[in-house]
Amino acid sequence: MTNLRVVQTRTAGVDRFLPAIGGLPSGAVLCNARGVHEVSTAELALTLTLAVLRDIPGFVRAQDEGERRPVLRPALADRSVLIVGYGAIGSAMEDRLVPFECARVSRVARSARTTGRGPVHPVTALPELLPNADAVLLSTPLTDTTRALVDAGFLARMKDGALLVNVARGAVVETEALLTEVATDRLSAALDVTDPEPLPAGHPLWHAPGVLVTPHVGGPSSAFLSRAERLLREQLQRFAAGRPLADVVARSG
Repeated sequence: MTNLRVVQTRTAGVDRFLPAIGGLPSGAVLCNARGVHEVSTAELALTLTLAVLRDIPGFVRAQDEGERRPVLRPALADRSVLIVGYGAIGSAMEDRLVPFECARVSRVARSARTTGRGPVHPVTALPELLPNADAVLLSTPLTDTTRALVDAGFLARMKDGALLVNVARGAVVETEALLTEVATDRLSAALDVTDPEPLPAGHPLWHAPGVLVTPHVGGPSSAFLSRAERLLREQLQRFAAGRPLADVVARSG
């Protein structure tokens, strides 16, 4: 494809595509699907957070056994939430947290900045922020910097009883380190993405205590198609008119 000029992904993350950039014709650009997945992924992040806090999996198992098991569980209200990866998806997460009366929402991204909602802290602030967070929501892209970001040290800094929610990429979390922590019942986790992915049959994460696993469904929903069509239409119009494309993340040559 010597005349190739544009590669448009349907995904927000482009970690799988970046290694191939060098093989494209000089000047070809890679665009991601910013604006397509934010709604669905943020919804799922909130859904997973609420499901674990209120023990929805436990109620489903009780229902399967025909039993009524009322328990007192923590609410999201009055809890502190830390969003790691404050891009479009992280911002959409905070949009959906607003009505739940969280005590505090803190934000972390690659570099510090200020938003209308407050400061975004750099990654170097994580050791200070993690001990105060009741829930840590991961929405960071997978890069050399974020691979295994959530390692044994990261998890050890999380407060007792805290929840880790990963809707980013599986390799952002060190699986063995997470398994070690949840085995003690000190932390819980909700994972839409895992490492490895897909999880093979019999993998310890399937049955780890306090872990809820969903099969990488953050983006796919009824909200996807209309937003994907709108993005492609706008990009094609830009390309045909010779205008700059939106969401260019890499360029060959």
